[in-house]
Amino acid sequence: MATTNLIATSNAVRFFSSFSGKPNYFLSRRLSQTTHRCRVQTSCCYREMPLKAVKPVVMPETSDGIGIVRFLRGKSYFVTGATGFLGKVLIEKLLRASPEIGKIFILLKSKDEESANKRLYDEIISSDLFKLLKQMHGSSYEAFMKNKLIPVIGDIGEENLGIDSETADKISDEIDVIINSAGRTTFDDRYDAALSVNALGPDRLLSFAKECKKLKLFLHVSTAFVTGKREGTVLETPLCIGKNITSELKIENEVKLASEAARKFHGSEKSKKLKELGYERAQSYGWEKAYTFTKAMGESIIYSKRGDMPVVIIRPSCIESSYKEPFPGWLQGIRMTAPLILGNGKDQIPDLLGDYQSSCDVIPVDMVANAIISVMAKHSCGNVPEVKVYNITSTSHAHPLRMGEIMDFSYQHLCDSPLTETTTKVLERMKFHSSLEEFTSSVSKAIRKQERAMKNGEEEAESHTTLSMKGKKKLKYFVSLAKTYQPYMFFQARFDETNTRSLRHELSMEERQMFDFDGSCIDWEHYFINIHLPGLKRELFRQRSS
Repeated sequence: MATTNLIATSNAVRFFSSFSGKPNYFLSRRLSQTTHRCRVQTSCCYREMPLKAVKPVVMPETSDGIGIVRFLRGKSYFVTGATGFLGKVLIEKLLRASPEIGKIFILLKSKDEESANKRLYDEIISSDLFKLLKQMHGSSYEAFMKNKLIPVIGDIGEENLGIDSETADKISDEIDVIINSAGRTTFDDRYDAALSVNALGPDRLLSFAKECKKLKLFLHVSTAFVTGKREGTVLETPLCIGKNITSELKIENEVKLASEAARKFHGSEKSKKLKELGYERAQSYGWEKAYTFTKAMGESIIYSKRGDMPVVIIRPSCIESSYKEPFPGWLQGIRMTAPLILGNGKDQIPDLLGDYQSSCDVIPVDMVANAIISVMAKHSCGNVPEVKVYNITSTSHAHPLRMGEIMDFSYQHLCDSPLTETTTKVLERMKFHSSLEEFTSSVSKAIRKQERAMKNGEEEAESHTTLSMKGKKKLKYFVSLAKTYQPYMFFQARFDETNTRSLRHELSMEERQMFDFDGSCIDWEHYFINIHLPGLKRELFRQRSS
């Protein structure tokens, strides 16, 4: 589930209409067995914490550490994926940590300058994520943002990034760091689309980077799941065809295969066939989904074509809502674990295809942004002789989070704080199933039971009850969701963080406080119950009202 940014099907939202439950069923404490130096005590009767921003402060320059604040001052950046979940949080932190920053050039897919400026305003400047910056700058906020953020019309999926030559020549003289956080993150994506952005996008961006006269670093955001490995330890080593990727993989052949399929099929069949092709090709080379397979290709292209360019790859795991900054619980989209969490409520299904004990590597989005900024400061003086990889994850610690624990926390939260005030149905605890057949049978029975109950209590033998069209549609959705998440619901690998820990140790005490990315300090029970789930509900309500 990445990363970076793995996102479930957008159809998830329409199934989450309301939730129910009643309190007073508290689960055994996982964290009583562990010690976290940043522990936040929670209680049986937790209270939902208000959405509160961190105190706006001017970041002091420190005399030791790696000099993050000093590095940021005056530097200019080129950012792809800036309107995405991670991209926005990164931009907010850059502007808040260093108001003296140079320009941030943002690649935006727009038809003209007017629509690009509108996207910039609607999706970034007016976003509630930036409310702390609004408080800091007051009436000059919009002027500050428009001065710092420069929209560049283009598309990472097009040749030359879709940027006109005059603009490319102009901005290439100013850019110090390129940050590629763009990516198609849908699990069951069309193969041609995933290849164009995730595999070939970095290649196009590298070509542009080589024209940037004073470029200090090329930073690529990948995903911790990019290796396709599901057991053992995932090391912080770059991917290279012929080394840790079979030499039988020829990216140009994959592109040709996808292009031929795109020309062959039409209409709704075209999308279906291209999704199937992506899954089949990923499986044939040892990856689970087209998303991680094409991200692996992108990494390998960067490795083979970088030349002498300083390159760093950031591999976050499942990126979830903010832990602290700019306020706890900020989220964009129904993503990652959300469809699984929200599936258990009124008229929903308390069943999961997966292993309760499977590892679920989650990292808050603000920690990923802080890690990116720290890595930039560390390596932007050109000291990257080889491609450096950083896993920004949480399973490397002594007591990694388990999928079952997330569901337990969710059960507790939804019992104590249902999504609506009118729900009365008792929430059931989540049941885990080891096979798709077992899962499908249990979900089908649950839906039949719901439909019988809706017929004013009519008695009808379960074996003679057939699902309505609506029931069949719901069953199809949950089975599809289970298949989509299946590789990650039985995940047992753990991620090495040697490089990441070493970087943290180089930070000064002040830098660790300002740019925290230490996942070992997270009290997961507190995070899910008091931060993430309230943030998820806010995002769900926002989407409903928009």
